Amino acid sequence: MTAQFHTVDRLAAATIAEISQIHGIGSEIAEAVDEWFQIAANQQLIERLRSAGLQLAGDPPVQPVETQLTGKTFVITGTLPTLKRDEAKQLIEQAGGKVGSSVSAKTSYVVVGAEAGSKLDKAIELGIPQLDEDQLRQLLGAIGNR
Repeated sequence: MTAQFHTVDRLAAATIAEISQIHGIGSEIAEAVDEWFQIAANQQLIERLRSAGLQLAGDPPVQPVETQLTGKTFVITGTLPTLKRDEAKQLIEQAGGKVGSSVSAKTSYVVVGAEAGSKLDKAIELGIPQLDEDQLRQLLGAIGNR
């Protein structure tokens, strides 16, 4: 669950438009989520899980901190020397950035590791700045030291 839908009840009550605002979720997935919550058997499943003691809530939303990376989109390509992709994504998001899966004109930075492929080619074509892992860490360190 995302921060704005930190409980299953909040997600169940969300509109298709609200669900489709989640980064990476399009209208088809939003409609499928909405339809899933409309099925009686699924509502019964949620109640059985709740009755069994399952916690159906995530952490409450945290107010994001504005940084120089707020609103910036990163794309990671290739294999980074020491960071796993999920670790790099988490560090970027903690610093206020977003991580996308494809390079576009809206991409702010491309983080490049070994064996980078077409994403790097696209970044060069679009003139998007590239960072290696050390440069990413320096940029994130500068944010953390503010």
